[in-house]
Amino acid sequence: MERVIVIGGGGAGTAAATITKRLNPALKVSVFTEFSDIAYSPCGIPFVHGREIPTFEDLFLSTVERYREDGLDMRMETVVTDIDLARRTITTKNQPEGFDQLILCTGFYWEQPDVPGANLDGLHYVKDIRKSMEFDKQLDSMKRIVVVGAGPVGVEMAGGLAHRGLQVDLVDEGPWVLDGILDPDVAKPVHDSLQARGVTLHLGTKVESFEGNADGHVSAVTTSDGVLECDAVVTGLHKVPNTALAEAAGVKLGTTGAVRVDDHMRTSAPGVWAAGDVVEIPHGLNMIPIVGLTGAHAYAQGRVAAVNITGGELAYDPVWVPWGMVAGDYTIGGFSMGENLARSIGIPYVLAKGVGITKARYYPGAEKTFVKLLAEPDTLRLIGGVIHGGEGVKERCDFLAFAAKRGATLYDLAYMENIYSPPIGALFEPIQIAAQNALAAQRENKLAVAT
Repeated sequence: MERVIVIGGGGAGTAAATITKRLNPALKVSVFTEFSDIAYSPCGIPFVHGREIPTFEDLFLSTVERYREDGLDMRMETVVTDIDLARRTITTKNQPEGFDQLILCTGFYWEQPDVPGANLDGLHYVKDIRKSMEFDKQLDSMKRIVVVGAGPVGVEMAGGLAHRGLQVDLVDEGPWVLDGILDPDVAKPVHDSLQARGVTLHLGTKVESFEGNADGHVSAVTTSDGVLECDAVVTGLHKVPNTALAEAAGVKLGTTGAVRVDDHMRTSAPGVWAAGDVVEIPHGLNMIPIVGLTGAHAYAQGRVAAVNITGGELAYDPVWVPWGMVAGDYTIGGFSMGENLARSIGIPYVLAKGVGITKARYYPGAEKTFVKLLAEPDTLRLIGGVIHGGEGVKERCDFLAFAAKRGATLYDLAYMENIYSPPIGALFEPIQIAAQNALAAQRENKLAVAT
């Protein structure tokens, strides 16, 4: 019987394994993971800590037993220590296991702060649900938490822990939260929302060391802004692709340091595939490889690998990266890039800005939605954007990423069709308003030049 081995039980690994088995039940599909659990959403962990989701059990999508019932060979709490491509084996518990096809879904690990005291007890990383369960029990006796890193996970953890009633200090070297993806004008309402929850922001602030007590547990964080006493630290700096196995086996890495794959999720090694946080994927605008995508991307990549392993023909397209989140109580999102990122990498753009509302103005609960779109100066082809406030941020960002992928322009968006229904949509779609404003500005500029 031909055997497919999947290393990793996250979104990419579970998708690759279950879909491979579904498409070809005759295959023996084995999943190796170092963890005791599978098929849960680590993205929900901050919201359980914040008591916005009742229990950790709500984050589980399935069970190991259910996967076994579906015919998968599940190897839980089993670390793969070596891959031998010549012999077509992996090594685990000092025993070789043969494979015909191999799918690497080894995910990522969090970058550890490179300062003294980083190995103290009490520094927590948001990933392993069992460790998060234990940390959650400890939180009941804690009063003050320092969160290091104002990326998406750091912002969610800070907001969640403050919602729970803890005193939270959020520390980041950047000038505003989420500075890698967010423009400063959008950061302002995010800051306001986090502070309204009780989060103290320490921006432009460097962590210099972690201080411990006599028991070796963290008790304070020394920063360039002073010493912050704490009962625990949550760190959420950068996601680093976990490529150790792939690199040791001779699988080629790309310019980002992640595994290089083609559009079928094939690596440089015959019969070896990869998906999820361990791989780099080209950006649709300029084909530059990027990493650090979402669980939705990981699942889709695992599906592509499964289809192609079983004889199908499915390509994974370059990405336009729609994203969105709730920061404090404020909803933000975007796709591809905003102004700050475009300027920093030297991409010229025309700006389209507009403000609309989420429902008819007379319908209760109508809120403002702010739209900022970036387009190529000559063609007005859509290349990026940021949306914030109100309902529908996720849906608009998904739509705009798809529209950009298909080459839509500001002209297309200015005259797009939209739903008008008082409870769910205003007469004028906010995206239309932004595009129409940009076209009007373009006409005025041409008239000014002509006169």
